[in-house]
Amino acid sequence: MKRYIPNFLTLLNLFSGCVATVFAVLNHLELAALFVFIGIFFDFFDGLAARLLNVQSEVGVQLDSLADMITSGLVPGIVMFQLLQMAETGGWNLGFFGHETEMTLLPFFGFIITLASAYRLAKFNVDENQVSSFIGLPTPANSLFILSLPLILLYHNNNELNGIILNQWFLMGLTLVSAYLLNSRIKLFALKFDNWSFKDNAVRYLFLIGSLVMLITLRFLAVPLIVLFYILASLLVPQNKNN
Repeated sequence: MKRYIPNFLTLLNLFSGCVATVFAVLNHLELAALFVFIGIFFDFFDGLAARLLNVQSEVGVQLDSLADMITSGLVPGIVMFQLLQMAETGGWNLGFFGHETEMTLLPFFGFIITLASAYRLAKFNVDENQVSSFIGLPTPANSLFILSLPLILLYHNNNELNGIILNQWFLMGLTLVSAYLLNSRIKLFALKFDNWSFKDNAVRYLFLIGSLVMLITLRFLAVPLIVLFYILASLLVPQNKNN
């Protein structure tokens, strides 16, 4: 039975992504973010469980990417759609893709994130070099970055930040940067623990500790900084089989 445990966790990731999709479409972005976070939690532990139980399988690899496509590919695209629509209308619109407001083409620009995520996941599935590290920003990290934006709007209540986040040019630029980072050649360390040794996982532990400190002190504003920290730490620390 143990060989089914990782796939069950992956399916919980997929289910969380499905729920997040519904909330994102209805523009309940706080709840969408919550279920994306839950999905990414399961996404982290399905791979860990497979390694600890020594039950890795090709089906598990494919299923993981399919689940990520929903949780970390489709949902952030919908969220960017909603943010771009809010940038146009100047407010928080409830309803089905802005059902209560006039539809324009600009918000669909946000789905570039979804397309870039699909391409990134497809490349990942056929790339044998992404075992202990990633090439390009992983879709869960990118999803957390995008989902943090509505949470910053909701919980930080800063007029300057709100003005930046709800600027359509900023959002369009961020969409393009997101698509680039997903498919860039930047080599990033993976948060995959084969053991709990600090020596073998120093970069991972320091990153997690630094991220926790930022989350405690800066709350949701920390998420974009953590993603930036992740990229910089990966660029500064040489990647090898242990990092």
